[in-house]
Amino acid sequence: MEITRIFDLLPQLKEKYQKPDLLNSKVNGKWVSLSTNEVVDTANNLSLGLMKMGLGKEDAIGNMSPNRPEWNMIDFGMSQLGVKHVPLYPTLSAKDLVFILNDAGVKIAFVSDKEMYDKISSIKDQVETLQEIYSYEKMPGVKHWTEVRDAGKGGDMAALEAIKKEIKPDDLATLIYTSGTTGNPKGVMLTHNNIVSNFTISAKVLPNLGPDYRALSFLPLSHIFERMIGYLYLSRGVSIWYAESMETIGDNLKEVQPQVFTTVPRLLEKVYDKIVAKGLELTGIKKALFFWALKLGLRYEVSGRNGAWYEFQLKLANKIIFKKWREALGGKIVIIVSGGAALQQRLARVFWSAQIPVLEGYGLTETSPVISVTRLEHENMAFSTVGVPITGVEVKIAEDGEILCKGPNVMKGYYKRPDLTAEVIDKDGWFHTGDIGEWLEGKFLKITDRKKEMFKTAGGKYVTPQVLENKYKESPFVEQIMVIGENQRFPAALVVPNFEKVEGWCKKKGITYTSPAEIIKNEQVHDKIWREISALNADFGHWEQVKKFEMLDQEFSIDKSELTPKLSLKRKVILANNKELIEKIYFDENKVQI
Repeated sequence: MEITRIFDLLPQLKEKYQKPDLLNSKVNGKWVSLSTNEVVDTANNLSLGLMKMGLGKEDAIGNMSPNRPEWNMIDFGMSQLGVKHVPLYPTLSAKDLVFILNDAGVKIAFVSDKEMYDKISSIKDQVETLQEIYSYEKMPGVKHWTEVRDAGKGGDMAALEAIKKEIKPDDLATLIYTSGTTGNPKGVMLTHNNIVSNFTISAKVLPNLGPDYRALSFLPLSHIFERMIGYLYLSRGVSIWYAESMETIGDNLKEVQPQVFTTVPRLLEKVYDKIVAKGLELTGIKKALFFWALKLGLRYEVSGRNGAWYEFQLKLANKIIFKKWREALGGKIVIIVSGGAALQQRLARVFWSAQIPVLEGYGLTETSPVISVTRLEHENMAFSTVGVPITGVEVKIAEDGEILCKGPNVMKGYYKRPDLTAEVIDKDGWFHTGDIGEWLEGKFLKITDRKKEMFKTAGGKYVTPQVLENKYKESPFVEQIMVIGENQRFPAALVVPNFEKVEGWCKKKGITYTSPAEIIKNEQVHDKIWREISALNADFGHWEQVKKFEMLDQEFSIDKSELTPKLSLKRKVILANNKELIEKIYFDENKVQI
């Protein structure tokens, strides 16, 4: 059957993919599986239960929870009624939560546990529309989500089918509020067709996916990337296994042995750093072989472009070294999809060389999200790019370098904000991404920077901070970095060191320390980080090279509102939070500009 609305997946699942383990999660330390019938029947009962409560088209329901099967089932339950699903990031501030709930007119909220219940309960009196809060975990005095499910059992399926028939592909399916970098969040209106077109077309990029595959899921479903991928998995009958937390991903990979998962570059960077750290602990011939293989991997090119001798060595490296990398990821990985931020070229090369293909995708919440992605077939794969646009999505580069796109994936607009919608979707229907890019070889899209994040130094030279930051993060001593320098004489940086790496270096040098706050004040550590940055500066023009830096003793975090939920830097917040350090870089003690 043709899938034109999100909930059309349910009858397809029942007809084509009868499985005992469609959705899986850990409960009290043990994996618990839900069959296809359990998932579909529960979704239907949730729809019927919500119907009995009088909810339907034009209503909105909030959903604040980490990934778990209940999230999927209530999502389908809403969609079959035309209810707007409003996913809520668990890390939202109280201020943003109040704004979103009021702006969307949320009537009911589903939450995962006590922490999230308390968060919404504490601001309930500031949201006139909010009537009830249901929890996925059982808590005394709190309504449980199964009350809605059970209320729907034995309900009027014919009435539900009649409602479903009235829901059109262009009807609103979800409101996803983007955090942005300043101001109130914006509600991105995505239709059934926006999302369905995106997962249907994106599925063609992953031809091997099928009902014999397992996917490990750990990126938040409240973000469109993982949510769309989840629909894609289900459209192919792939079983989804939800990781317990970000901290348990390593263990969960070994338990689940998935063929596929999605990730953000930051996590791949951490995996790579851990592997290299273990390599450094080796001695003798084992250590030599490890770094021989690593150097080979960093030179990798597709289609055997490095020649027969290189390919022979690489085959040997895969047998004796890289097979252990694959085992660390569960041993069955066929493909990884990376999104949300730029993937360092060296990481892509070394994972591909280890027979772990990483496809890099590009898109925004406003584009449902995929615009382009690298492919498994070598003719559509180019390192340092985000591949070629997916079928049906047009892409062009504007005169000022901005990437524009048009297609069925482009949002309906920003909720209640036609003014903001008009700023990003022009009269010809082109969505202005805010990203700067270029074409390589006439077909591969390369992202060079965010339009609004480019800055000009006092000398009138443009600097693209993301390009610099990605390069500096190639140093194993740099965990996070933000390049600054707008209207200043030179670029500088705020650096969060990789404290695990720095501490190991300090021990070898006989440098004592008691805390990260003490380490960053050490002159020898400062000099070491500067040598790392200086070596990487060589790739850039003099005007864009970082000339000074200051170190931070804590990582940029979502909790401090310094990162968006997809781990992008909130530059204005970081600048405000580190005003004194920045003054130290650019001003002397008499507040005179250096």
